Amino acid sequence: MTTHRGSWPTGTPAWADITVPDLDRAIDFYGALLGWRFERGGPEVGGYTQAFVGGRRVVGMGEPTGEDPAPPSAWCLYLATDDLAATTDAVTEAGGQVLLPGMEIVDFGSMAIFVDPTGAVFGGWEPHGHTGWDVTDEPGAIVWTEVMSHDQPASLAFYQHVFGFTADDMSGPGFTYASVRLDGQLVCGIGGYSDKVDPETPAAWTLYFGTPDTDLATQRAVDLGGTVLSPPSDTPYGRMSIVSGPFGEVFALIAESDDGPDEGRPDDAPA
Repeated sequence: MTTHRGSWPTGTPAWADITVPDLDRAIDFYGALLGWRFERGGPEVGGYTQAFVGGRRVVGMGEPTGEDPAPPSAWCLYLATDDLAATTDAVTEAGGQVLLPGMEIVDFGSMAIFVDPTGAVFGGWEPHGHTGWDVTDEPGAIVWTEVMSHDQPASLAFYQHVFGFTADDMSGPGFTYASVRLDGQLVCGIGGYSDKVDPETPAAWTLYFGTPDTDLATQRAVDLGGTVLSPPSDTPYGRMSIVSGPFGEVFALIAESDDGPDEGRPDDAPA
């Protein structure tokens, strides 16, 4: 397990949040599934709510603001940056797009939302008072993140240009995958869908949440209103499943082995 109270290095996964149509239902679902406790924000942040494990921040969630129809609910991963303007420039130079230009969030920090050239949405987070999640690699916290697309080389080249990642090729029969590093530290995975996946499946980042027991957690997700997309299976990095929450949002559950998922991509991860 890792407790981290400071800022995360540029390019490192640092925060995640989700916009849902029913915040109370989301709190009930994730609180019961992952043991989260919640702190609701005031009107100055639109009621933005943060989830905690053992008093340490994990993720955020909120409801739509404004009158425009909200997009489908999906977890959004934020990669840290110490210069959001420079990261925005790098995104566009590398062929990405800006969905939401940089904006300040009270005294928390500044955020922007991007889409990479393969269509995967992600955020950039320049911290001020809010440095991101405080804990990783334990039950209830995020233990791994990865982006999957139909064009893994293009995806890898994009993130290498924007954040300076180096890559360890983890590809095998039927799949293409790289674990990427910053200054020698493993940070996330960048993979390609197999040819068995529907070509219409969109590129996306996936969050892996730790759990003591994947089978129990998967059944609990169903009991709470979720859906199993990929049932529990053993991988070299732990027993894992892919599920969707009550609003259709996709995420993974994993009980880590001694090696943990950070040594490479689980063989049965979504591909």
